[in-house]
Amino acid sequence: MLRAEGAVPVRMRRVAVMAPEQALRECLLRIAEAGCVEVDLAGDGGPQVRGPAATRLQRLRAEAAQPMLCEAPPDLDVLEREGRTDLLAGEAQLEQRLGSAVRHGAVAALAGWCPETEVGATAARIAGAGAALVPLRAPRGVDPPTLLAGADTAPAVHTATPVRRSFTPLVTTYGTVPYADLDPTMAAGIVYVVMFGLMFGDAGQGLLLVALAFLLRAGRPRRLAALRPLWPFVAGAGLAATVAGVAYGEFFGPTGVLPVLWLQPLQEPMRLLAVAVALGAVLLAGAYAAGTVNRWREGGRASALCATTGIAGAALYLGLAVCAGYVWLGQVAYGVVGAVIAVVGLALAGTGLYATTAGGPGGAVQTGIQLFDAVVRIGSNVVSFARLAAFGLTHGALGALVWDGTTALAGRGPVGVAAALPVFLVGNAVAFSLEALVAGVQALRLEFYELFSRLFEGEGRPFRPWHLPVQHLTGPAADAGPPATEEAVRQGPAREESS
Repeated sequence: MLRAEGAVPVRMRRVAVMAPEQALRECLLRIAEAGCVEVDLAGDGGPQVRGPAATRLQRLRAEAAQPMLCEAPPDLDVLEREGRTDLLAGEAQLEQRLGSAVRHGAVAALAGWCPETEVGATAARIAGAGAALVPLRAPRGVDPPTLLAGADTAPAVHTATPVRRSFTPLVTTYGTVPYADLDPTMAAGIVYVVMFGLMFGDAGQGLLLVALAFLLRAGRPRRLAALRPLWPFVAGAGLAATVAGVAYGEFFGPTGVLPVLWLQPLQEPMRLLAVAVALGAVLLAGAYAAGTVNRWREGGRASALCATTGIAGAALYLGLAVCAGYVWLGQVAYGVVGAVIAVVGLALAGTGLYATTAGGPGGAVQTGIQLFDAVVRIGSNVVSFARLAAFGLTHGALGALVWDGTTALAGRGPVGVAAALPVFLVGNAVAFSLEALVAGVQALRLEFYELFSRLFEGEGRPFRPWHLPVQHLTGPAADAGPPATEEAVRQGPAREESS
């Protein structure tokens, strides 16, 4: 199947790094600085043989600083005496990769993975060291590592807009997307902010979220500077809440500042409930469609046909939905058609589930239990979206409570007005904090358990490129050679350039 840009993880290429033995260190320094290649380590997943730098780092028994590399080979004894755990940690990582190289005569080679878009630039970078980056065929039975556009695991690979980068944690928090699957980042982010807005529908408080987003963008407060990349996500949630608040006529509660354009949650709860469940049904249908594509990409048509998260599950879901139409409309034709579609879905799903059992009567019983669970799950998952309405009503009730208390105090003369203002401010602050947390958690729960559970059946392996800053020596320090003395290490290089 064709890969649409942005709809799938970043395309990876299997590569070999080939260099003359004497140039291997310089080649690896350039790879570390580029931060675009995941290098295979010998004995990966097992005990590693410790090199001289790693042994000295262990003897120091100090907390290692951020690893970094020095352009020239350093004197490890001097680094140990000076407690330079940053350079020792970097040299220890370099030792691992030097020890993982396959050597033939005067040539050394390492295998790894690199984003396809970065192969050319990385090849040109290491060519200056006399090395070459050779594309290889991916080994059979081995899935490439997964890199989502916008993930922070590869800071040197710039492949995403700020909006996509802010949405990526929604997916990576759940797990690593298998390489063959669709990348749901943008869809997941949009769905999340819509669900959040329905539960946190207040134009005034939504605008406060937007203001908070722009403060994050400006790096304020400094204690939250690490959250700066999330500002588009927070702004999107605030805009969704503002739009919902305009539709509800809510501006810091039912203050009457805005007219009701659609419905007032506390006055029409059943209508809001019906909309929430209908939205959930549409989202589940989309999740089944994406899940079917994923099963097809993972295992072909047979896997997609019989999976409960593929065509079989989608048919069962569609059949039950049509049967629900019969209950709602009373048309017998809906019931007959829905039952036929549901039975076909059950038969396909049963075939796939039975094939994973040991067979016999025990396998049949296990399959029956799993089919019953699949049916119950569909119903419970659809109903679970009623929480969009429930928490929307809770938010509206808190706003109404604060506003009723404010107006009651304001009607008692000057003293009441003086008391009404703090009640309004504190009440809205409490409602804002509490409901933002609750709506955020509930939207995340719906996305993970109701939607992502249908998209993914397994987990991939994250792309972990080797990326370390390198100290470059210039001027007199470069002419003097490597830092072989304590004084040279203490003073450091004349100039540092970090990637």
